[in-house]
Amino acid sequence: MTFSLIARCARTGQFGIGAVTAMPAVGKLLTYAWPRKGAVATQALVNPYLGIDGLTLLREGKSAHEVLDILKGDDPEIENRQFAVMDGTGNGAVWTGSECIDWAGHAIFPDLTIQGNRLEGPQVIAAIRDAFDGHADLPLAGRLVEALAAGDASGGDRKDERSSTVYVVDSEEYPLWDVRVDEHDDPIAELRRVYAIFARDLYPHIKRMSTRANPMGEIDDRAV
Repeated sequence: MTFSLIARCARTGQFGIGAVTAMPAVGKLLTYAWPRKGAVATQALVNPYLGIDGLTLLREGKSAHEVLDILKGDDPEIENRQFAVMDGTGNGAVWTGSECIDWAGHAIFPDLTIQGNRLEGPQVIAAIRDAFDGHADLPLAGRLVEALAAGDASGGDRKDERSSTVYVVDSEEYPLWDVRVDEHDDPIAELRRVYAIFARDLYPHIKRMSTRANPMGEIDDRAV
């Protein structure tokens, strides 16, 4: 019911997750990331604690493979789960349970994991990677949008997608990008529209917000 990718930008150190699914509100329960420590995406029969506990383990300094093994051992329904982990070095690990609906699978590359279930076929995974690699000139959030669009165009979910998300963390604990389409007939087109608004109207404000090092932030007359 979902395809997603986790990526790390080697240039900025940002971590990002992009996802599309046939269910409403994919962004709220699938995406988990922590600055400089890594990210987790949980899908299929979703268990949010794979994301919550996964981030705790990543923050403790465990590798992606160590986190994957611990989480698998803690979940009695693991064969119904699909989840991906990326650690702070960009190494990834993915689990696709045997009960995930076909076509289900994943691929792991440096600084990138791609995973999906109930897809048209492996060509969806290939299209996502090609688009992500082919837009290296864009910021990480933009690359995630293009990768999701390519996955959708190549067949995507065998049930019509209804929601989409792009979530990126940089150096702060709050997200740099949190763009969500919770329910729409064309969640990719709507994601592009909302992403453009976010880039124009919200992203500049987020860049001026309070940080751990500078609680005052960069105050100006556009602050809310």
